[in-house]
Amino acid sequence: MTSRTVRRGTDSENTARSSIFQVGRLPEAHGLYDPEFEHDSCGVGFVAHIKGERSHQIVLDADEMLRHMTHRGACGCEENTGDGAGILVSMPHDFLSRVVKEDLNLTLPEQGNYGLGNVFLPTDVSQREHCKKAVEEIAHQQGLVVQGWRPLPVAPDVADIGPSALRALPQMEQVIISTSNGKVADQDHLERQLYIILKASSRLLREGSNLPQGLMFYFCSLSSKVLVYKGMLTPDQVMPFYPDLQADDFTSHLAMVHSRFSTNTFPSWDRAQPCRFMAHNGEINTLRGNANWMYARQGMMSSDLFGDDLKKLFPIIESHCSDSGNFDNALELLLMSGRPLPEVMMMMIPEAWQNHHSISVAKRAFYEYHSALQEPWDGPASVSFTDGQCIGAVLDRNGLRPSRYYVTHDDRVIMASEVGVLEVDPKIVKEKGRLQPGKMFLVDFEEGRLIPDEEIKEKYATKRPYQEWLQDQRILLSDLPPEGQLEEVPKKELLSRMQAFGFTFETLKFMLIPLIKAKKDPIGSMGNDAALACLSDQSRLLYDYFHQLFAQVTNPAIDSIREEVIMSLECYIGPEGNLLDSTEEQCHRLLIPEPIISNEEMAAIKSMDYRGWKNKTIDVTYPKAEGEAGFRAALDRIREEASQAIADGFSLITLSDRAVGRERIGLPTMVSCGAIHHHLVRNEQRTQIGIVLETGEAREVHHHCLLFGYGADAINPYMAFEALWHSLDAGELDAKKWDRDTIVAAYRKGVSKGMLKVMAKMGISTLQSYKGAQIFEAVGLNKEIIDTCFSGTASRIKGIGFDVVAKECEMRHNIGYPQREQHRLPVLPNPGVYHWRANGEKHSWSPENIANIQAAATTGDKDAYKRFAKAVNEQTTRECHLRGLLTFKKRDSIPLEEVEPVTEIVKRFCTGAMSYGSISAESHEALAIAMNRLGGKSNTGEGGEDSARFKPMENGDSKRSAIKQIASGRFGVTSWYLTNADELQIKISQGAKPG
Repeated sequence: MTSRTVRRGTDSENTARSSIFQVGRLPEAHGLYDPEFEHDSCGVGFVAHIKGERSHQIVLDADEMLRHMTHRGACGCEENTGDGAGILVSMPHDFLSRVVKEDLNLTLPEQGNYGLGNVFLPTDVSQREHCKKAVEEIAHQQGLVVQGWRPLPVAPDVADIGPSALRALPQMEQVIISTSNGKVADQDHLERQLYIILKASSRLLREGSNLPQGLMFYFCSLSSKVLVYKGMLTPDQVMPFYPDLQADDFTSHLAMVHSRFSTNTFPSWDRAQPCRFMAHNGEINTLRGNANWMYARQGMMSSDLFGDDLKKLFPIIESHCSDSGNFDNALELLLMSGRPLPEVMMMMIPEAWQNHHSISVAKRAFYEYHSALQEPWDGPASVSFTDGQCIGAVLDRNGLRPSRYYVTHDDRVIMASEVGVLEVDPKIVKEKGRLQPGKMFLVDFEEGRLIPDEEIKEKYATKRPYQEWLQDQRILLSDLPPEGQLEEVPKKELLSRMQAFGFTFETLKFMLIPLIKAKKDPIGSMGNDAALACLSDQSRLLYDYFHQLFAQVTNPAIDSIREEVIMSLECYIGPEGNLLDSTEEQCHRLLIPEPIISNEEMAAIKSMDYRGWKNKTIDVTYPKAEGEAGFRAALDRIREEASQAIADGFSLITLSDRAVGRERIGLPTMVSCGAIHHHLVRNEQRTQIGIVLETGEAREVHHHCLLFGYGADAINPYMAFEALWHSLDAGELDAKKWDRDTIVAAYRKGVSKGMLKVMAKMGISTLQSYKGAQIFEAVGLNKEIIDTCFSGTASRIKGIGFDVVAKECEMRHNIGYPQREQHRLPVLPNPGVYHWRANGEKHSWSPENIANIQAAATTGDKDAYKRFAKAVNEQTTRECHLRGLLTFKKRDSIPLEEVEPVTEIVKRFCTGAMSYGSISAESHEALAIAMNRLGGKSNTGEGGEDSARFKPMENGDSKRSAIKQIASGRFGVTSWYLTNADELQIKISQGAKPG
């Protein structure tokens, strides 16, 4: 097959093109959009020859596979502008030798003795030359030589590239790098040098330069083993766009393909896949935490293989990447540091081992040892990977992405997101199957065979004596000597302390007591009509400004009860070792079986001097007399003390607010924990110490989830225990059923169950991955607070600053410690957050509103309805919800006769999708009758609908809902149900969620 006509574009055209669109540069953060929250969900697959035989047919098969996964990719309003597609192949040496000779009059060294990569470059000539010279200089520093730059042939006209992709099209060239004599003694050493060049160039030109088109610079790959062709293409455009792929002598023994569906994101040329060593279908839900932890670990990294060059690789996790790109960044590092690729995948995506009782001892020890080194990259994922010597795939521990494979008698292996992507004669199929959750599928070309999951994992599990290392090195919480002095709040101080920490009557009645009785997070209603914290006129805790994110659309949630076997709250805490090494000392860490610790365990930690471990207690309170200045000074002080504790050799720091009293106010625990966590991350120190919280403020499941999400390692909520013990002493708990120990045990169990539920809603399986992952969004906090304490968290409307936070801390403190004794409250306040109270928290549904709507509904009183509508529109909505702050610009009025009549307007109305189980059958049917009378549409919700409602009533009314919902796995969906619908809605994931 001959190459097609190639048009590269003139320099002036390229410059004009770049002025319209910045390649690789996603839109800047603006309004409610932030490019940091980019995810994608896609189709992935590969075809390979098990014996390593090269052919062009492999490439053609991969192209067919890719085109058959077009439906798994996406395009925008332009059908010929794709979200991204590409192909990864082993280095096509014969083809490259020919074209490099023809194009550059250059003779390539022997295969394996040179590196080559496809590079995206600026379209501006001067900037492009600047980038190329920088790469050449960095290569020279590494003792290598850039032998040449081959303009990469592309055919946008032939491929029919859409206008948006064409405007974003970078200049593309192939760089050829080798030693001065073209000979390499160690190919792995060459790979590491190429990796250094790639990372150093990217840091200099993408991250650290002032080039207007700096983000255009991007290495698709740079290797002596594999080569990546990709772009902002549809699957059927890849082959025609890159004429190289069409040449008969372009051969490979493997080909990995990817079709990108950019979920809630913008497509770009560099974010297309495959990445440099992998292709990913799914989402990394713990990305923020993974990236932060990897950045923090840089301070502890060292490598004999890289030596002083190691720092040239930092930052390991590159900005301007998708979650898949960040995963590939971490994979590259671990692979280049000397670990085999299958072992790296076992570290990054471990199977569920904590509660898997039939797993082998060696494999359990492997996973436990490596859990002391790093957290899993968690989320629904099917990852294909290759380094040219092997190719394989692995599923996440939940198996939430499909992967199916065929093995044929002619030694081909075909793996893809679905069957049917490649036409295969059933007679030659030797074996077929699908990947199981957490299992690995691997083809080793050197051995020429497919290696079973058990064999792969036993090989690496028995590589080192992990079980012995764990037994000798790990520290159990129960091992700590109980030498610490137990501290209790004096009874005469208890009420004042509770008031100062924001405890209320509702805290005990609606949250803590129900929590321990049911041993799970209490549920109060199907919604929260109280005012947002940022709109409230009450003093609200900082936790109330944060809202949990949740899995939706392509990202399914987990059932934390039925799928408990794949979930775990067990964590190692304390100083980590060098991620790039595997030694016995790496697992010398403290194992915490559950995240909430008792007062006895807290005392043991605070006084610990055990096997080289010591704890430093940091006071997180400040003098009340100093006000906001004292608040800010305390924030600076605790960060300095945390860094000094590391310098002094402490293994743990305990952030304690037990010093709160008449003269001292506690920093909000969210502020102290988040500020220290991010301070240490920024200084690459976070993995050198553990953070334990001794907090009087945190008590609810949401509070604990937030604190772990922002870096806490363990929490002792001592005031929650004290409050419940006080309830026991006051007779609010049955003394025959409860004592202090059972209360603490029930509280810990309830919080643990609640945390598992919250993690499961986001599709995260382990607390180790959830910790520091920041799966929250803030509503109403300004940039200073976010940057200082919660860096990377979305706070789209900005809001209050430290001045207001400090003032509200003082307001709560004044309730417990008023200036005048006669102002002291004899009981806990009741602000009416969970239950409406006069002069309490504002609610959307006040007694007055309810009375008016009931009067209007039962008597037809129009004035009552007008009073209801006026109150809702002009008062409660504005006081409780952001939408109430929205005003419409007024226009000149138009004659009423030009407006559609009300009878026509209401036909566009639809009711909310509420199931009859949530509002009762009577209410559900009344809504349907009303909407059918109006000509609008009612919605069944996911609860379905009784078929008896499909038949009209005798008076002509109809109870039939025009909109029918189909929930995943829902019962009762029949052809009769579906045909009795004007509109069908397919629900993905559960619950009333956007998307």
